[in-house]
Amino acid sequence: MLVAAFYYDHEHHQPSLELFVKQEKKSGCTAAHSLVDVYSTLTGMPGKDRASGDEALLFLENVRDRLTLVSLDAREYFKALETAAALGIAGGGIYDAILGHCALKAKAENIYTWNLRHFTRLGEEFTHRVRTP
Repeated sequence: MLVAAFYYDHEHHQPSLELFVKQEKKSGCTAAHSLVDVYSTLTGMPGKDRASGDEALLFLENVRDRLTLVSLDAREYFKALETAAALGIAGGGIYDAILGHCALKAKAENIYTWNLRHFTRLGEEFTHRVRTP
């Protein structure tokens, strides 16, 4: 959702941006790891879509100012890994599992994503929270 909010020509830009600008620190959050993930995506895009490091940082400053950043401690990371392994999640899917566990830690009512399947496969605890913007 954050990447779509950044790119004006992304197919999901408008609903993502509208949801993002409605967020406030007291009620909206994202995983601290999302800062790294979004930076990597924005600066790693091909051709004209590649953002400079400075452009990515300007956007991420808005993310930091608008959303509470949630991180896991060492015990919580290992619990998330154990849960993912038990569900057969491998490869890059672990990053969505970490995001999901950050949402649980924050007691998030909703998890907004355009990749619903990435979160619904994490189990019932997540399924009822997952929404598109």
